[in-house]
Amino acid sequence: MKFKSPYIVFSAPSGGGKTTIVKTLNARHPETVISVSATTRPIRPNEKDGVDYYFLDKETFEKYIEQGKFLEYEQVHGNYYGTLKEVVERHTAEGKTVLFDIDVNGALSIKKHYPQAILIFLKPPSEQVLIERLKKRKTETEETIRKRLARLPYEYQQAEKFDYIVINDDLEKTIKEIETIILAEK
Repeated sequence: MKFKSPYIVFSAPSGGGKTTIVKTLNARHPETVISVSATTRPIRPNEKDGVDYYFLDKETFEKYIEQGKFLEYEQVHGNYYGTLKEVVERHTAEGKTVLFDIDVNGALSIKKHYPQAILIFLKPPSEQVLIERLKKRKTETEETIRKRLARLPYEYQQAEKFDYIVINDDLEKTIKEIETIILAEK
């Protein structure tokens, strides 16, 4: 299957399920590749550099910003996150559809660079479900959860600029809905 757009961008609040959905879509559709972002946040247990993220120190990240190496970058929750231009361009040159798992500002920046990008915002069924998902991760402190929740109104406001908003209340149902969207965009 060849998608209409070589860029499919997913955004959601932290705990919204975007990473799980992107990984599932990638496993089901071999013509896709997951965009690996760069970050300055500390590596978590079981994460691998170059697989989950490109882990950079702040100095290197800022040097890359000055050199214009990012399609987009943001500072979120005290850390930088960004998408390296050369990585995305390499994937599309290979004929792959790139799946992005990024924040709302990054998604809107991708759309500016690539107007044909499809932007999908994943919304949790409720704030309580989101809190439960974040606590279940066991990687979030109470302070981090508060910071993430404080950002929700802004993220929901930005989501209105996306092509699609999908409620992620049941993983398999959500994936089927996204596949329907992607196929309709074929």
